[in-house]
Parts: sequence; structure tokens; C-alpha cells
Amino acid sequence: MGNRNSVASPASGQTRDSANPGSPAALDASKLSMTLAKTLKPLQSIETLRFGQSFSDHMIVATYDPEMGWSAPEVKPYGPITLDPQCSCFQYGGNVFEGMKAYLGPDGKARLFRPDMNMRRMEKSCARLALPPIDGDVVLELIKRLVNVERRWIPKESGYSLYIRPTLMMYKHSPDWNVGLGVTASDHAMLYILASPTGPYFSKPVSLLAVSENVRAWPGGTGGHKVAGNYSPGFLPQRAAAEKGYDQILWLFGDDRRVTEAGAMNFFVVVKRDDEDGVDLITAPLDGTILPGVTRASCLALANDPEFHKEISVRLHPQEMVYTMSDLAKWSSEGKLLEALAIGTAVIVGPCNRIGFEGKDIVIPGDEMGPIGTAIRKKILDIQEGRTEWKGWGVVCT
Repeated sequence: MGNRNSVASPASGQTRDSANPGSPAALDASKLSMTLAKTLKPLQSIETLRFGQSFSDHMIVATYDPEMGWSAPEVKPYGPITLDPQCSCFQYGGNVFEGMKAYLGPDGKARLFRPDMNMRRMEKSCARLALPPIDGDVVLELIKRLVNVERRWIPKESGYSLYIRPTLMMYKHSPDWNVGLGVTASDHAMLYILASPTGPYFSKPVSLLAVSENVRAWPGGTGGHKVAGNYSPGFLPQRAAAEKGYDQILWLFGDDRRVTEAGAMNFFVVVKRDDEDGVDLITAPLDGTILPGVTRASCLALANDPEFHKEISVRLHPQEMVYTMSDLAKWSSEGKLLEALAIGTAVIVGPCNRIGFEGKDIVIPGDEMGPIGTAIRKKILDIQEGRTEWKGWGVVCT
């Protein structure tokens, strides 16, 4: 992985490709250097862990220059980074990121869950924002190295993990461009990777407020990529939902009020079939407006696997289809809407107990997660935490 035939520039710390002297250097995990913290932070008790609130001792940083290419990546103590105020990441939101987790298995080994999917998505997100291209396989190797350095931060308890946030952002323009705040893609980039110990994302079932006056994504936009600009426009609708007593937004789209996502998560419903042959597991299709979530893909794969059906003694029929608020209301009135699930890296699988729409609530049966959501969550956690081997989804950090 990466380009192992590179030479350093003494003045800049950048590297050139020694085999092709005129080519910018590729990101190279073999060039990783380590500057370890002199004093390590005390570990928090798991009861105090909140998502994204505390960070481990170290991070990884590398920068891209269009002439020299990628600098040698460095493990360094977690701390502030220095950026010019004119950087494109501030002015135009030229940032992409990924979210993934490392878990400790019963064998004491740290594992990532289907990280290749995160890396392919990160590559596509970079291309969508005209960021310098990045080799996701090399980023994954750097992530594994960071996880091994920070292994003591991975909680041993089930449901807890070390959240990993690799970020690539537009940095600045070449000095000779003289564009300043010009609305153009940056030719410099910075990669950094953070690690944060975390516990369960939700402590109880969540309520959703369905909204159509604001949209999370639109055809031809960036909804199918994990870019920073997708998230901040949802903050105001989220605040309005909270003021009305709801935990998250259920995003609708179009005049027919198609159901898309829940907050920053994929959304599934479990619906009873007329033929009594198991149940349908329904989610919106990947039409460019839906984030292709790793957990989403995993839920669909399990729901389509006869071996998993035997494990849970239920036949699941996964459906990627357009459906609307009218469909949800109809299924609910007919007693067919059995479960509603928020799906994502942070939450894994979480239950939704009611959906507010036009002044009324669609109430989901039960006070806790239903049997389908429970079975899928348990299976995914067993794979993530190394209790079950399943199709190579758990990747050991070696």
C-alpha cells in the first residue's frame, strides 16, 4: 500500500516519488513517524463516556502539497492544529470525514467493522468535493496503527468502543495562484485521524418529527456522500423538533413526502406481510440522496441471508423502495407497522417509538426495541466485538 519509493524534502518534510521524480508522493503508511505524548491522560469510567466528548492521547496528521505530494504521516499528541483563516475548509466547507469504531474481542484483539466500505466511501466523498485523491487502503493502514497505539482506550464492556474519525479537508491554495478567497477547489489538503472512547448513543427509544419544509438532501447534491456540509443545515430543524418534544428529525422529500433518513442516520421499518411469510424490512433506496451507510448495508445483507433467518427463526424480506408518510400511516392504522429503527455507526440499531406528523403521532408498538431490531443489533455487535466470525466483516488491527 502507498508509495514506498519516496524521498523526503529536508526543508518541507514532504516526500517525492523517487521512482518517478516528477510525480507527487503518494500517502505512504510505511513512512509513519511517532511522537508520543510524555504524559498519558487518565481513562474515564464508562459511566461518564458521551459520544465525541473525550479523545485519546494521540492523533495522526498528514498534509498534501500539489508539487511534493503527501507528507510523511505522523502520530503526535492530540491537540490544536494551526490553519490560515482563509483556508477553504472554513470558507466553503471543503471537508469530508468517516465514522467507524474499534472494538475489543474476547481474544483481546482490536477489530474494525467492515472498514473497507468506509474507505471506499471516503474516496468517493473526496472526489465529489474535488479534494486531492486519497488511497483509502493507506488511510486504513494508518487507522490500524492509531488503534494499536491507543488500544488502552478501547472499553472492554459490550456496547462500548473507540470511535475513529478520519477527516480530509481543503487546506489552502498554492501561493502563486493569488486567489485568496476565490471560490475554487483547494490544491492543498490535510488528513487527520482522531480517536474517541464512546458508549451507547441512545439510552432510550427515540421520537421523530417528520418534516418536509426542510430537506436533508436533494437529487444531484451531496446526500449520498459523507461531507461536512450535509450536517449543519439540519441543526435548526433539529432544535425546532426538540422544542416540540421530539428527539430527532425524520426527513421527508418531495410532494409525496417520501421517507428518507432519521437525523443523521438511515431509517428502517419492519412491516407485517399480508401472506404471513415473515416480515418486510424496508428502507429508502440509494438514489443519490441517501447515505450508503455501512450498518445499513450490513442490516440488508443479514436480512437477505437464509443462515441468519434460521438463527432468529424469522424470514426477513429486505426491501429498498420508495415509501411515503401516507404508507407509514396506513401500515400503522392496519396494525402492520411493527418496528421503526434508526441505523448508523454511532447508534448501530436503535428503536424509534413515535413519529410526529401534522400534529398527530404514529405510535410504534412496545416500549423497547422489537424482536427484529434486537436480533439484528445483537448479531452486528457479536461480529463487531469478535464473538462471531461472519463473512470477514470483523477486521483485526494487526
